[in-house]
Amino acid sequence: MLKFFLFFILIFNTQCQTDLDKNSKPHHTKNGFKNMNSSLQNHGFGDFLKWQWDRISTKLPSKNPSNYKIVASVNDGLKLRENKTKFTATWVGHATTLIQIQGKNILTDPIWSDRCSPVSFAGPKRYTEPGIKMENLPNIDIVLISHNHYDHLDLPTLSRLEKMFHPTFITGLKNGDLLKGEGLQTVIELDWWEETVLEDLKIAFTPSQHFSARGLFDRNETLWGSYVVVGKDHTFYFAGDTGYFAGFKMIGKKYPNIDLAILPIGAYNPRWFMKIVHMDPAEAIQALVDLNAKFMLPIHYNTFVLTDEPLDEPLKKTVQIFNQKGIEKDRLKDLKIGETFWVD
Repeated sequence: MLKFFLFFILIFNTQCQTDLDKNSKPHHTKNGFKNMNSSLQNHGFGDFLKWQWDRISTKLPSKNPSNYKIVASVNDGLKLRENKTKFTATWVGHATTLIQIQGKNILTDPIWSDRCSPVSFAGPKRYTEPGIKMENLPNIDIVLISHNHYDHLDLPTLSRLEKMFHPTFITGLKNGDLLKGEGLQTVIELDWWEETVLEDLKIAFTPSQHFSARGLFDRNETLWGSYVVVGKDHTFYFAGDTGYFAGFKMIGKKYPNIDLAILPIGAYNPRWFMKIVHMDPAEAIQALVDLNAKFMLPIHYNTFVLTDEPLDEPLKKTVQIFNQKGIEKDRLKDLKIGETFWVD
């Protein structure tokens, strides 16, 4: 029960959003930010208690990873360190991917820690090792951070990356002070639809449907979002963490020719509680369609136990829906943790 209480207070705390500041953008508020669809109702502590009661009174699937066959790929990083020209994507685990594009190495929401929690002794514990050891990484140039939840913004990992590589960290508005306070030297904050250019790569911070919080009283004070990275020959999209929303079509229209969409497919049950902030496999596939992306790399499963679906269900459902919709199976790059997709 303790780990689920931690999960709630860190992710589903109930501080209300403030009224819109007339002098700011539509997603800005007096004390922070809000989603594009401002009519969405956040779940409160009563809803959390109902969820936990349901968990006690309902027989749920096993959460013991040893009851599932989870296959990982051993990646020593040698080919990645040698690669200077190919566009590649390696799934490290959860929302962490290593993208190589135009000779640059980019990490998304990196977490190598054993727990996604403010403390080292409690909170969700990872049940699969990172797909590549940090010491085997190529030189990391850029780190993309989608939002400040502990499973996506992991300060111990970011501090290690700073010491090893001194990369440029890119994040949403109001996250910079936290990162700089940990000694990160080069931090760029972006608002939705803002762009920055690094080494001929255009990096855009785009909307998502989620929220932010690292404690009880800071809900939505910092901005969450997704990314589009546009190179000379390839473009990729990283969703971070999000519910399904109309923004996918807007992103696909503004940034056409996306080669790879990195989309979350896990942490979605119970739907009545998770739907606003986490996509299920069907919604992730619809996001792929909306973005008009060539390939889909599913993430956000097989790493931490956060919600109620069976551990092996997200990918099974994703494959099933691909088949039902008649989408070419080759478009689904369902990598094992540690596996690399070499994009043509």
